Amino acid sequence: MNPSPDQEFWPTELRLSPDKRILHVAFEDGTRFALPAEYLRVSSPSAEVQGHSPAERKVLGGKRNVAILAVEPVGNYAVKLGFDDLHDTGLYGWGYLHELGRNYVRRWETYLGELAERGLDRDTAAPAKSGGCGSGSCGCG
Repeated sequence: MNPSPDQEFWPTELRLSPDKRILHVAFEDGTRFALPAEYLRVSSPSAEVQGHSPAERKVLGGKRNVAILAVEPVGNYAVKLGFDDLHDTGLYGWGYLHELGRNYVRRWETYLGELAERGLDRDTAAPAKSGGCGSGSCGCG
């Protein structure tokens, strides 16, 4: 039996920083990542964020100050993160956490560009430009 993609990356450490804004993850392959809570929140694998297709994916603004309140193991394949904005439906598989760490710079730059395209920023959820939420420009419509 072949291992699933998530089984290829086995964590050796999951540690939340005292301020609850960084999740430190280490893997058996020797890689270590410090993943910001904001990055994890806006990259949530939940259907609420990812949708059911790439066209449905949401770009979330206003998450700069989000914190992680809970880190709960799910079986031996994932972790469920609970955030202080009450989001807790994403299951972060080991392979996905590894991918988030490995591709942080590229993914973060893409996210910042998507915020700008939609008139959003990291501090407010509503578009900074006229149009307001519900106009579709923020990814809500």
